Amino acid sequence: MKIGVLISGTGTNLQALLDAERAGSLRPAEIVCVVSNRPEALGLGRARAFHKPALVVDHKAFGGRQAFEDALLEVLDEHQVAAVVLAGFMRVLTPHFLARFPDRILNIHPSLLPAFPGIDAQRQAFEHGVKVTGATVHFVDVGVDQGAIVAQAAVPVLDDDTVDSLRARILEREHEILPRAVALLAAGRLVRDGHRVRSS
Repeated sequence: MKIGVLISGTGTNLQALLDAERAGSLRPAEIVCVVSNRPEALGLGRARAFHKPALVVDHKAFGGRQAFEDALLEVLDEHQVAAVVLAGFMRVLTPHFLARFPDRILNIHPSLLPAFPGIDAQRQAFEHGVKVTGATVHFVDVGVDQGAIVAQAAVPVLDDDTVDSLRARILEREHEILPRAVALLAAGRLVRDGHRVRSS
């Protein structure tokens, strides 16, 4: 399955996917392009280091969301992308885009959803005083961080944690569960029944 990865920043989850692909554990998924909405995104350099097409579709260059998404879809179509992974992609996608990849868009989020959706989930969890947080891979739907959950990993909040130390430990678990979820998707082993997902 040809995968397009969308990023906006440093691309550490992209790196986890690239490393998994090189190790053979992403099969039958193949990363065929990496696209950023920010020209300065450091993750583009990670893609180039692995000889992947590293492309920019700058959302600021378009007059509206649909025009931006049409340009994004055009790039993905050029690379025959069959599924999309959001790896730190900081744009909310509209139904216009989502309709092209039903149950074939995955996102990684740094909390145990449905707790702490949206931005800076690690700080939300820390300031709320929870004892356990974590990471979630989910299908993307029209709600922000509300799609059906594919995989989760728990991370304890330690007494001496800071937001930064907690963020770093959650990130380690993100790097574990995202490649596994992508491989399951590519193998056709994820079955969604309403809001529940099982792996066959």
